[in-house]
Amino acid sequence: MKEIFTKHGILVTDEQLQKFEKYYDLLVVYNEKFNITTITDKKEVYLKHFIDSVLGVDKICGKTLIDIGSGGGFPAIPIKIMKDDLSVTLLEATGKKCSFLQAVIDGLNLKNIRVINDRAETLAKNENYREQFDICTARAVARLNTLCEYCMPFVKVGGKFVSYKANAAEEVLESKNAVNILGGKISEVYEYTLDDANRTLITIDKIKSTDKKYPRGNGKERKNPL
Repeated sequence: MKEIFTKHGILVTDEQLQKFEKYYDLLVVYNEKFNITTITDKKEVYLKHFIDSVLGVDKICGKTLIDIGSGGGFPAIPIKIMKDDLSVTLLEATGKKCSFLQAVIDGLNLKNIRVINDRAETLAKNENYREQFDICTARAVARLNTLCEYCMPFVKVGGKFVSYKANAAEEVLESKNAVNILGGKISEVYEYTLDDANRTLITIDKIKSTDKKYPRGNGKERKNPL
């Protein structure tokens, strides 16, 4: 499947390709039990999950990354495959998906990566994780104004939150108040097309500390976004 990476200008080593192959095999096996993704065709998985995840790898600068609502491991595990020196934390609330993520870590022999079975609004209150990461990523978790409240508390001042979205022009506009309240500034909105699907990468710089009352918890992030 190297040609798919090459087509999109992504250079991969043979070792990285082998890891993506193993990742796909594990995804297919575990998907029958855990319903991780509706996409199982090999080419589709590579394009819509693997390629989509690593197209933003140049936005990932720093040593530590936390991925919120990791699910099937996208985008964090593909990013880890491409940037092996990165320290990665996968945060996922569903136990079965955590089991899958750990199986991928073990199967691919990935180092310096861990899975935490918890919710963002809970873990963000823990001082061992709050504002401790250079990068936070999230893909297909919630609308951007809600997502910022889940993610920005994990990012240290000077770090970045990178959100993977579909066509997100409306979400970017409606999130500006939340971004400002949470100590961020939208620095880049990168729009591209992947197999005729509109995709957007939004990079938000953390310019000041997030007030400790955020995230509010009890579902307020979704019910009443900032």
